[in-house]
Amino acid sequence: MTTPGRNWRPRALREGTEPDARFTLANERTFLAWIRTSLGIVAAAVALETFGGDVVGPAVRTGVSCMLLVFAAILVISALIRWVRVEEAMRTERPLSPPWAAFLLAGLLAVAAVVLAVAILV
Repeated sequence: MTTPGRNWRPRALREGTEPDARFTLANERTFLAWIRTSLGIVAAAVALETFGGDVVGPAVRTGVSCMLLVFAAILVISALIRWVRVEEAMRTERPLSPPWAAFLLAGLLAVAAVVLAVAILV
């Protein structure tokens, strides 16, 4: 007999049939890769704010660092939502949604790179 509080899972993880463990673990590895990416962005923001003083001005440095930190937080939330949606799609045999976080990652990092390049050249 199981305790009701110990077997709590989100609705998306209770529907459908249990997928092959390999697919569930692959989904989890993808989630962890997004988390590692977010940690790397946090590290880049901290490094820019700490060591970028000689390269770019304080306004640009702080602005880009804050933008990267906010983006890392959004990426973590997006990764969790994506993990749940993929798990739900596997359980209910529905198609997977596009990886919107990948578009967000590419777009925002491109903007940050352009802003830093312009700040360095000016």
